[in-house]
Amino acid sequence: MSCWQTVQDYALRSIGIGERLLPRDDFTLCQQFTLIGSGMIWNVYFGLLALLAGFFLATALALGKASPNRALRKPAEWFIFVFRGSPLFIQFFFAYFLFLSLKGVSSIFDPFTSAWLGALAVLFLNTAAYSGEIFFGALLSIPRGDLEAADAYGFSGWKKFRKITWPTMLRLAWPAYTNEAIFLFHATTLVYFSGFPAWRQKGDALYYASYFADKTFNPFIPYPILAMYFILVTLTIVGVFGLVNRHLNRHLPAERRMRMRVRPTLLR
Repeated sequence: MSCWQTVQDYALRSIGIGERLLPRDDFTLCQQFTLIGSGMIWNVYFGLLALLAGFFLATALALGKASPNRALRKPAEWFIFVFRGSPLFIQFFFAYFLFLSLKGVSSIFDPFTSAWLGALAVLFLNTAAYSGEIFFGALLSIPRGDLEAADAYGFSGWKKFRKITWPTMLRLAWPAYTNEAIFLFHATTLVYFSGFPAWRQKGDALYYASYFADKTFNPFIPYPILAMYFILVTLTIVGVFGLVNRHLNRHLPAERRMRMRVRPTLLR
């Protein structure tokens, strides 16, 4: 079988398109690159949707935690504490069995027992908690002079938040938020090792890398391939977030612009 035929058969296998049976022997580099790359579709899906949805919840959590109203502040504080205080792997584990239990109560919870929705919900809540704490710190770091200037110009309420508070918060939080985005994409490798089953072997990149490592008894080929794919994803995130960071700091003199310093979190 040629490499091009392998790509045609397996490039979209992780989403149920193409050859259903996995290779059993005579594994080639092309097969490993193709199937692990196919699994990256799920990693990108989990990371991208969780990041986009989590961004808005994180903003709400930061505002809630900074609120003088106890009814808003305490739920935000406890939400952030619980999801930051427990390991992500354990959150996947408990969420899966919670959704299984709720499935017996109502059929509306059926989709949540599948990774595409259940694991996505966990990642969404987890990244919202971490990002919310980042945004909260940025809110506290907004220069008081900026807020006083907004008051002097007659800005108040929503207009003050939209034009002064929110853009300044994002500008201050963006380098740290970039690191959170990188970690989130790395954390997607936990999905199929934490309870959520891979239906018909439709797994993510680590699922296929582990398959090849088990079959060939040689982890030094599939895992470096997996690492290469994640390095490419990381470079993409750094590039995109760098453009956003440049846009957020466009009004500042060159010497005052915040530079991107990527420090991936190894452990939570």
